[in-house]
Amino acid sequence: MELALLYSGGKDSSLAAVLLDRFYDVRCVTGSFGITDDWRHAERAADALGFPFERVALEESVAREAVDRMHEDGYPRNGIQHVHEHALEAIAALDVDAIADGTRRDDRVPTVSRAQAQSLEDRHDVDYLAPLSGFGRHAVDRLVEETFEVETGPSAEIAKADYEDELRALLAETHGEAAIAEVFPDHEQTYVRGRTG
Repeated sequence: MELALLYSGGKDSSLAAVLLDRFYDVRCVTGSFGITDDWRHAERAADALGFPFERVALEESVAREAVDRMHEDGYPRNGIQHVHEHALEAIAALDVDAIADGTRRDDRVPTVSRAQAQSLEDRHDVDYLAPLSGFGRHAVDRLVEETFEVETGPSAEIAKADYEDELRALLAETHGEAAIAEVFPDHEQTYVRGRTG
């Protein structure tokens, strides 16, 4: 069975890929607005883990809506949620049996409600899977430590192909460089370099 995994090249989506690989033909898919070429980080990570990779184009108008919302809110949560939902719609439109993402049990954003998951499944005739939905952050961190070689650092320095990098670039373009620090809290990011051992 073919599965499209919404993939960033980070630890959560990489762990989801490994967990799903036993049951599906996993294809790592990154959604990109074409604002930056940061999606190439996910392509390298997927290649290092041995998974096929695909980039799907997302609508730039969605990124602009998200950035305006984040600037207005003063935090990224609602904008990132908006983009994640759009990206899931994009991969659900691919010719696959199932779609998945790397959302965890204790994620505040993005999240996928039961109603959203059922809607995706019904409208696109796919199964939606969230293989990390029962895992907390510490469990994921322990599994990642045993499974992957990762690079870790401040979010402003570690490029990976999640929405944040493109949204940061667009936010700076439309609202000025200072808006990045006003909207995005600095946090730790990871980028998967390969498997251990």
